[in-house]
Amino acid sequence: MSIKENLFEIKNTFKNPECLLVAVSKTKSIEAIKEAYETGIRDFGENKVQELVEKHEHLPSDIRWHMIGHLQRNKVKYIAPFVYLIHGVDSYKLLKEIDKQASKVDRIIHCLLQIHIAQEESKFGFDENELNEMFNSMEIQSLKNIKIIGLMGMATFTEDTQKIRSEFRGLKNLFETLKAKNLPSNFDLKEISMGMSGDYLLAQEEGSTMVRIGSAIFGSR
Repeated sequence: MSIKENLFEIKNTFKNPECLLVAVSKTKSIEAIKEAYETGIRDFGENKVQELVEKHEHLPSDIRWHMIGHLQRNKVKYIAPFVYLIHGVDSYKLLKEIDKQASKVDRIIHCLLQIHIAQEESKFGFDENELNEMFNSMEIQSLKNIKIIGLMGMATFTEDTQKIRSEFRGLKNLFETLKAKNLPSNFDLKEISMGMSGDYLLAQEEGSTMVRIGSAIFGSR
């Protein structure tokens, strides 16, 4: 099927029509991204800074670019002028660097905190204790050029749907717990980014507001 047909089919299966579809375009050609763009998609996700910068330069200016991969602190400066949302903020040091680079280009960059919800060691992210430590430190309130708008999580890579559902539910519960707290002014929690090509329907059932779908749109790499 074509990219257009794939997108039509995916949208028809959505449990929540309000859920934002981020088309994961990593390793995909400019032409493939244009094809998705022509169907009305404006949110695209990349996981490598160099590829993100190159595509931003060659594609329409109204595309909202999402950095969805692990972001190294020394690469933040390259995407700070234009990135729409950084999904994988997995440390306070990275948050500080984003704030520093955003202030240089006079922007407020929206971020999601990546939470370690999977059982696998390979996944990055905060755990609940690290989050509470960060909230309780006064220093985070000094970051004026970032806005934390939600949480992101990646479920364990498994066929066990109950396990995946449980991990998504845990992230939603954490989101609700945090929302009920008296958070610093640079927090405005409204997004939960969870769910990919294989589990986005489960994620939507458990409260996802944003899904990251690549292979189901563009075909496997």
